[in-house]
Amino acid sequence: MQSGFNAYAAAAKSAQNTASPRELEASLLLKAGFRLQAIADDWAGRSRELDEALNYNRKLWTLLVSAVIAEDNPLPVDIKRNILSLANFIFNHTFRVAANPGPAALTVLVDINRDLAAGLRGR
Repeated sequence: MQSGFNAYAAAAKSAQNTASPRELEASLLLKAGFRLQAIADDWAGRSRELDEALNYNRKLWTLLVSAVIAEDNPLPVDIKRNILSLANFIFNHTFRVAANPGPAALTVLVDINRDLAAGLRGR
């Protein structure tokens, strides 16, 4: 399970030289969303991958929260509150999915990751 987090760290480190922090965050959100979507699309064949994918997504959101609450983060307070509220929803929904797994429950996590990634990319 730790390998997903290490992959995040490696991707973050290698991308620091080539991508802006916003682009990196968008890419990682999309990666997490694609993993969850692949599991939802092939539930019978890939549901065993759910715990690792949920863990990866949760750790990614934990890092996003850490960045948002950092003292040097220049985001306006209202945007910080909105992101923290969204992260709280993500964490709660992740626990609900883990307790009652099913492909339909992944849709909201995938959609939020994709929408936030699009926003980070200015789309």
